[in-house]
Amino acid sequence: MSTTDAPKRQADEFHNLDDGIGGIVRELAPGLTTRIFAGEQAMLSIVSIAPNAEGTLHAHPEEQWGVLLDGSAVRVQGGEEIAVKKGDFWRTPGGVPHTMRAGPEGARVLDIFSPPRSEYRKPGSGFGTA
Repeated sequence: MSTTDAPKRQADEFHNLDDGIGGIVRELAPGLTTRIFAGEQAMLSIVSIAPNAEGTLHAHPEEQWGVLLDGSAVRVQGGEEIAVKKGDFWRTPGGVPHTMRAGPEGARVLDIFSPPRSEYRKPGSGFGTA
């Protein structure tokens, strides 16, 4: 077993939503940044959206679930716009165009992808899809 195949210590698999430490950092769009935590079958992305900032309408084959952790926003999905508040969560099937527009206080979203998105396994910028 190589050192890259060695099992991680259990403590290495613990993270905190609020501390801003760890993960793969990616700038999705102006005013949208994320920290990504990838597993074998699922991936978490903690997205911070600046006040009134909006992502780019995009789609990808992976299923996505989202939870609004803080702030307020409008979820744009499949041609509909739905206001969301803290605690609201939603599912986006693969291939459905979607984005998010933050309210005046900004927003923080936990996204869960299955399977993990290959383009999010490394730092970079953009949503990684057309």
